[in-house]
Amino acid sequence: MASIFTKIVKGEIPAFKIAEDENFLAFLDVFPLAKGHVLVIPKQEIDSIFDLSDMDYTNLWLFAKTTAKALKMAMPCKRVGIAVIGLEVPHAHIHLIPLQTVEDINFSKPKLIVERFEMAEIAEKIKAEL
Repeated sequence: MASIFTKIVKGEIPAFKIAEDENFLAFLDVFPLAKGHVLVIPKQEIDSIFDLSDMDYTNLWLFAKTTAKALKMAMPCKRVGIAVIGLEVPHAHIHLIPLQTVEDINFSKPKLIVERFEMAEIAEKIKAEL
């Protein structure tokens, strides 16, 4: 069965897309830890990031790096935090989270509820920095 991320890649589920090329996609997390929380995924459905080929693994991180730089410019923060957990969705992904404190990357804290119009505004701000 296709993961929710594969359904986003195929356009079956809408997403607030930030960046996309033939192999990778970055979009806003709809259950963010902080405003501007982005997920970066390979379009190839693969469960673990470490199962990617060396080239795809490297290129995923380069795609995430470009996205993170735009995120930092669009959402002023001290750092952009990075996490690879992989338990919540069986599809390799990198979390990019704007950080003011280390608590901003605590996955056990309640997720934010961000209105759709604000998500769209945030996505546009980040895209404008690419």
